[in-house]
Amino acid sequence: MDTPNSPVSLSPRASEEVRKILTTETIPDGYGLRVGVRGGGCSGMSYILGFDKLREHDITFDWEGIIIYIDKRQGLYLMGTTIDYQAGLDARGFVFENPNATQTCGCGSSFAA
Repeated sequence: MDTPNSPVSLSPRASEEVRKILTTETIPDGYGLRVGVRGGGCSGMSYILGFDKLREHDITFDWEGIIIYIDKRQGLYLMGTTIDYQAGLDARGFVFENPNATQTCGCGSSFAA
């Protein structure tokens, strides 16, 4: 279920993993899940995912009780992105499925839009 107007969504596995991290790690009060992009990576841009405090240009979303912060200047690059979590033998970690990506690389953490 999408949160209205949220540019990103979390799969059930990703939501479960984020909640697990929130309960097992020491995440300061007031921090949310930061989702973003930055220049770099083999395809031109790479994803940012981690816990951070609210910043001046952020927009805030509540995804089934998980607070997500996205810099509004990066929202267009993330629109429609689903974050999943894989825990298989070949790959382990968060995976971004971005419909805006015109090119991706083999590592799965870099893209061009």
